[in-house]
Amino acid sequence: MTVETLPANQPETFYRGAGRIAQFRNVPALPDRPEDWVGSVTSRFGLAPSGLSTLADSRVLAEAIAADPRWWLGPERADTGVLVKLLDAGQRLPLHVHPDRRFATAHLASPYGKTEAWVIVSARPDAYVHLGFARDVEAAELAGWVDGQRTEAMLAATNRIPVAAGDAILCPAGLPHAIGDGILLVEVQEPTDFSVLLEYEGFGLADGHLGLGYDLALQCVDRSAWTPSRLDELRGTPARLLPEAADEFFAARRLYGGDRLECGCSVLVVVAGSGRLIGEKDDLPLRRGDTLLVPYAAGPLLLDGQVEVIRLSASA
Repeated sequence: MTVETLPANQPETFYRGAGRIAQFRNVPALPDRPEDWVGSVTSRFGLAPSGLSTLADSRVLAEAIAADPRWWLGPERADTGVLVKLLDAGQRLPLHVHPDRRFATAHLASPYGKTEAWVIVSARPDAYVHLGFARDVEAAELAGWVDGQRTEAMLAATNRIPVAAGDAILCPAGLPHAIGDGILLVEVQEPTDFSVLLEYEGFGLADGHLGLGYDLALQCVDRSAWTPSRLDELRGTPARLLPEAADEFFAARRLYGGDRLECGCSVLVVVAGSGRLIGEKDDLPLRRGDTLLVPYAAGPLLLDGQVEVIRLSASA
C-alpha cells in the first residue's frame, strides 16, 4: 500500500467545537477539539510542533517527506503547497483576516500567505458566514474598531452570507471573514497559520496581530466594499467546485465512484457514501469520514462505489 489512511490530528485552539469531527471521523477523535489538520506539514503559529501530522506508523509526515520528497511529492514539487483541515464551528469564530503572499514575504518570512476555501459538509438551518465588508471602510475606522474591540460595529459592516451543505466558497487573503456556528466544513488553504484577529476579547485572547503590532498587521486587510456580484464570483459552480481565482493557490475537485484520479500528491476527504480506492499498489475501503493522503508514488487511482470524495492538492 502507498496511500495512507490518516489518524485524527487535532491541535488545541481557542474556540469551541461541537463534537462534529468525532461524529464524522472513522478513527478516534477528540469531541472538544474543533479542528483536524489533515496531512499537515504546517505547525501552529509560534507553537511548533503542534499541528504537524503523524502517520499511522508514528512517523511525523514532514520528516517522512523530507527523507524521500520525490516519492511523496513527485519530481516537480518542493513542498505539499497546501494545508487541509476539518473545521467544526461550535460557536461563531472571530472576525479575522489572513495576509496575502506579498505581505507574508515582506513581514513574515514566508512565500505563502493564506488564501483559503471552504466546502460545507453539514450546516444547521440558517447557517451563515461573514465575508468581506459591505461598504468601504477607512483605515482609521477599522483601527478604532479593533482598538476598542467594537465587535458589533465590525460585524454590522460585513456581508452575512447564508451557507448550506454542498456549498463551496473561496476566501481570498485579505478578506475579513468569520465562520458562523453550527457548520462542519473541509477547508483548503495555503500552508501557513497566519491570522490577524480583528476581534479577540471574547475568545480569551490578549491580541491577534502575529507579533507585528496592529499598526502594521491591519495593512493586510481588504477594506473595500464587496458587493453581491463580487461575492458571487467567490462561489463554485456546477461545472467546477471552486472559481478560477482559486487555481493560483490550490486545486479542489468533487469526485464520485467511477472517476479517475491522476497521479499527484493530494489529500482525500470522503464526505458521503462508501466504496474503494483502487490503484496498481492500492485497494482501500472508503466510507464517509475517512481522510487519506495520496503520495505521488501511488500513481493513477480509481474511485469505485457509491462514494463522494473531495480531492485537495497544490495548484498545478
